[in-house]
Amino acid sequence: MYVAVSTDCYPDLLMPEVVEAFVDLEFTTVEIALREDGTPLSPSRIDDNFDKAVHLARRSHRLEVCSYDVHIDAQGEAFYDQFAAICRLGKATKVVTLTVPSGELGTPFNEEVERLQRLVDLATDEGVRVAMKSQIGRLSEDPDTVKVLCDNVKGLGLTFDPSHYHCGPHAAKSLDRIMPYVFHVHLRDSKADQLQVRVGQGEIEYGKFVLMLQRAGYSQALSIQMAPMKEFEQRGELRKLRLLLETLL
Repeated sequence: MYVAVSTDCYPDLLMPEVVEAFVDLEFTTVEIALREDGTPLSPSRIDDNFDKAVHLARRSHRLEVCSYDVHIDAQGEAFYDQFAAICRLGKATKVVTLTVPSGELGTPFNEEVERLQRLVDLATDEGVRVAMKSQIGRLSEDPDTVKVLCDNVKGLGLTFDPSHYHCGPHAAKSLDRIMPYVFHVHLRDSKADQLQVRVGQGEIEYGKFVLMLQRAGYSQALSIQMAPMKEFEQRGELRKLRLLLETLL
């Protein structure tokens, strides 16, 4: 395993500025969030600006890119068209894992299975893989549902975010059963009633989760995903969590 960091940690910076900030903080691996921000890496623009998108993603060459965190606003067939373009981007930039949100709570199970299977099929055609993100308010907030979805969608994995289980309505459930499906990991510090707090002031047992992942054979990124907190310096928070995680590996 190794430590990575998400561009979502500096959402207001452009890619070159983000890369410089992370290099200065001694990170070696980055996760790129693909959002509608008007750049060639916006999901709606990747297909029409494919070469530019590839170039922009590769401008992080001072950092290895471990994954793309995918946020598509489009609906219907446009959603799948944009996702297919992102899969091609993954292949072109040698990024294997794409993180996507699962359906919102209330989504019919069979409908979600069909949607996720279509995403996995599109990804498989380009040699990449799909991981749904652990997230409160979506089907993936329940580890039991995660297991059933992964069992029903061949090739589907999980981007494991322990904060969303620690703070969510299923906090009492065991997470051991979903460890074999983990393709990627997101981390921050949290309390039971607060999704993100300062590093060291929360209750996330990083050592416990690292051990669980090791036992399951996981050997990929532990990606820091912390939104900036106005009252605290983001640079210091990122450095603290990087150092803490590195001591566990």
